[in-house]
Amino acid sequence: MSTVDTSQPIVFRPQLAALSLFGSWLVALAVFLSGFVIAEPAPYELFLVVLIGLWALFGLKISRYVAPLLTLLTLFMVGGILSLTTMVDLTEGPMYMAVSGFLALSAVFYAAIIEDRYQRLRLIFNAWVAAAVLTALLGILGYFGAIPGAENFTLYDRAKGAFQDPNVFGPFLSVPALYLIHGLLTQPIHKAPPKIAALLVLALGVFLSFSRAAWALNLFCVLAFVFVMLLKERNGLFRLRILVIALVGGVFVVGALLVALQSEQVATLFSSRSQLVQDYDGGHLGRFDRHRIGFLMSMEKPLGIGPMVFSTIFPEDEHNVWLKSLTSYGWLGFISYVTLIIWTLSLGFRFLLLDRPWQVYLMIAWVVLIGHVGVGNVIDTDHWRHFYMLVGIIWGCAALEYRHRRTMRAGWQQ
Repeated sequence: MSTVDTSQPIVFRPQLAALSLFGSWLVALAVFLSGFVIAEPAPYELFLVVLIGLWALFGLKISRYVAPLLTLLTLFMVGGILSLTTMVDLTEGPMYMAVSGFLALSAVFYAAIIEDRYQRLRLIFNAWVAAAVLTALLGILGYFGAIPGAENFTLYDRAKGAFQDPNVFGPFLSVPALYLIHGLLTQPIHKAPPKIAALLVLALGVFLSFSRAAWALNLFCVLAFVFVMLLKERNGLFRLRILVIALVGGVFVVGALLVALQSEQVATLFSSRSQLVQDYDGGHLGRFDRHRIGFLMSMEKPLGIGPMVFSTIFPEDEHNVWLKSLTSYGWLGFISYVTLIIWTLSLGFRFLLLDRPWQVYLMIAWVVLIGHVGVGNVIDTDHWRHFYMLVGIIWGCAALEYRHRRTMRAGWQQ
């Protein structure tokens, strides 16, 4: 007669499914909170730290496909911790590195949960769209003084939404914009009006951020994404739809911007910000001169100089993520960061056009990450929360592909 081992608790599959679904919705909430970072620590940090801890208790697994990401980010953090040893004043450095460590952990977390269940990608992207539209509306309404406390959503007469900096606010909107564009290109036309309205809100939000990097980033991402979609879909009717939607969308966006430019305040700031090189970019100890001097200085500082020290030597921060990785994370951190970027982009490129349920999410994340790598030449992106989310999404999709191939091989062998 068979017996049942009662020494181990019995867990019913419906309970596991319910727990997994609940965990997925908590992840979506965390992504939504990433659009609201007016003060630090933000609700995003506090919520995600607890969520990662709970997930770890209930069996968060780091597979061998995600392990290289964990290794590279660990080396990056080791370099940062070593750079603290060069600092005389440790008032702010340790907290800076603690935030870096949390963000690195968040990338690994996103990769692991996506590998575990690819359906979470849809929740993540929908939550990102919701956060982007809401924070963009706050930035727009705040810019025109249409809501109480409008000054909380602007900085230097520029929209920043629920962020601390317009230069982070604008790039945050790029992923939701591409996701909405994909919906316009692939879904029935009767579903288009809400997406068009949301896209207009995002476009106006990016414009009113008056961030040249955000302007260039979003323009690049849209063009690159449409190009990738054309490579994927070679159907003539689909290409015609892309052309029509691009023309109509362009007319709507231009119309909205023309309306915005009727405001003298908007027109004046646009005229100033549209100059390619600002006064603080060129000249002695301008942005680009600091880059040159900083790289030369870093060649003599293998451990770096510590986080937030650069601005005590020069008029401003590094405003270059490669230089930032050298000064704040040393040579070890720099090598780890460069390796991470090259590896992540190569993974995404390798699997970009494969027909998979997660393909569109990989395409969007990969295109936007390329844009962010470019933006990193003029802005410090090492503490951008959504940057690490992008990295985690690409590694998670790559892990899904490796698991898929392993399953297929196992099926063939049987």
